[in-house]
Order: sequence, then C-alpha cells, then structure tokens
Amino acid sequence: MTKLSVNINKIATIRNARGGNIPDVKLAAIKCEMFGAQGITVHPRPDERHIKYSDVFEIRPIIKTEFNIEGYPSETFIELVLKAKPDQVTLVPDPPDAITSNSGWDTVNNASFLKEVICKFKNAGIRTSIFVDTDIKNIKGAKETGTDRIELYTEPYATNFEKNKELAVKPFTEAAKKALELGLGINAGHDLNLDNLKYFIKNVPGILEVSIGHALISDALYLGLDNTIKLYLRELK
Repeated sequence: MTKLSVNINKIATIRNARGGNIPDVKLAAIKCEMFGAQGITVHPRPDERHIKYSDVFEIRPIIKTEFNIEGYPSETFIELVLKAKPDQVTLVPDPPDAITSNSGWDTVNNASFLKEVICKFKNAGIRTSIFVDTDIKNIKGAKETGTDRIELYTEPYATNFEKNKELAVKPFTEAAKKALELGLGINAGHDLNLDNLKYFIKNVPGILEVSIGHALISDALYLGLDNTIKLYLRELK
C-alpha cells in the first residue's frame, strides 16, 4: 500500500493569519498520525508564511511515523534539515516568492548542484527525494544525482484528469517505469485529491508515498480530519 504523508502547511497558514497558536500545528501533526497518516510533511519557506522554522523543531520530536521536510535547498534550508534530521528531505526548485511548487528540477542543468546537496544529506543519514516532471531525461538525470527517490510533480495530471484521464496519466506511467528500471524509489504529490488519487495509484507503478496537503486539509473542513484521512487511506488501498 502506498503511504500517505499529510502536508500540514495549510494549518499553519490559518494560524499565522491571526497570530497566536490556534490552530495548534503541533497538535495537528499528532492528530494526523493518530487518525492513520503514515507521515507528516512540512514545507518551510524563507518568509515563514506558513510553517515556521521553529515549528520544524517542535514537530520533529513528536513524529512517530515519518517526517518529511521539503523545500528549496538554500544554505539556510540545508542547515535546518541537517539540524532537524528528518527521515526524508524532498528538494523542490521553487523560488522564495512562489505561491506553491510549480515545476520539477531540470536535473541535467542542475546536476552538479544537486549532487553536492544530496551528498550532504545522505552523509547525515537522511533519505533524499527530488521533485521532477515526467520528462525521461530528467528521470535519468535524477539517477545521476545520487538521490534515493524522486517525487513526481502531479499537477499536470490533476489539471487534465477530468478532460481525459487516460492521456493525463500516461506520461506518469512511463516515467515511473523508467524510474523503477533505474532503481529509483517513487513518491508523488501536488493537487492529488479524492477524485483523482485512486486512478493515479492504480495506473502508475511503484508509488511508495504520496504527499497531500491542500486538498486534504480543505476536505477536512467539511468532513473532519479523522474521517478525511481515512477516506484518503481507502483510496490508496
């Protein structure tokens, strides 16, 4: 079964809108695990507009399943990850002012940079994953960086799912086959939801983990966090 890692950034966004500690991000992480999530994901950005660096250190000790920190590998981010020592770090190529992640790495042109960063994390015993699109040259390039896994950037799939789900999923199926052939682990994330998740998992081989935040937290507003996590886990079976 593919593991579900819940991205709790949106909970921090609500908290930060008013200041204080409501909703409590640390408690949210605890509850997500209690309700069945097999991992917690955070994406701290330089402006701390949602997850703060202090949140990372408060959350880290209470995670019982798997802790995944994702972000752009700036010097400050690298320092944070090496201090927090999560189970996994996911490298994304988004600039500081990006609203959300919107592309995968060009692993060919950024090969030397990624190799250097990944080496630091692997020497610290942290599993690495890098955000990539379905371009086969970027899948092959990811292998050359020394990363343990890739995370398939699934927004194009989600965008085209309602138009033609067969065509939408096809490049992801091919990319996953190539990744497995190269010995890479495969994660996936971005805009996966209760409508498109099961079809994706059924048709894309080898998905070890999905990271879902925006859709899951939005669904929880209507359905409750406990029920929503269980619904997503059901889709992954």
